[in-house]
Amino acid sequence: MSYESMNGKAGGIVWRRRAIIGLSIAVPLAVAALFRVHLPGHDLSFLPPIYAGINGVTALLLIAAVWAVRHGRRSLHQGLMKTCIGLSASFLAMYVAYHMTSETTHYGGVGPARAVYFFILITHIAFSTAITPLVLLTFSRALDGRFDRHKALARFTFPIWLYTSVTGVVVYWMIRPYYH
Repeated sequence: MSYESMNGKAGGIVWRRRAIIGLSIAVPLAVAALFRVHLPGHDLSFLPPIYAGINGVTALLLIAAVWAVRHGRRSLHQGLMKTCIGLSASFLAMYVAYHMTSETTHYGGVGPARAVYFFILITHIAFSTAITPLVLLTFSRALDGRFDRHKALARFTFPIWLYTSVTGVVVYWMIRPYYH
């Protein structure tokens, strides 16, 4: 391998892969750490319906992006996917800010609804942790022009990201009656 290729496209791929690994580790650790930080005196109780709405919009845009790429609308697909990434980053910032300034809300339902809530919540949390590296790696493959590998990974990334977005809305609606 020549020096040029090592420091050109190959170097960019290696750098991006390292950044993806770093972010995939740092984001959940930072979220977990920030959940232990409490900043009293700030009222961000208005955020949950906003970030639930962001999840809903993200789900709709993900579906639109798949439609766009299947119909040859590549530029539209790219724009929608970049928007989804931005919305997900905004969601994460608001979600962490809310939890840093508010008391934890506990689900108050009983019976089968409680089991359903916790199943949805646990799978939502698990997939939300997994989606960060999947989205970043899928996006990176598109940036590198490796569309065959991008498409292969997107087949896994899309349903997980969609599930995470939709269940975020479902979790909000299930816990909404119990907010302070």
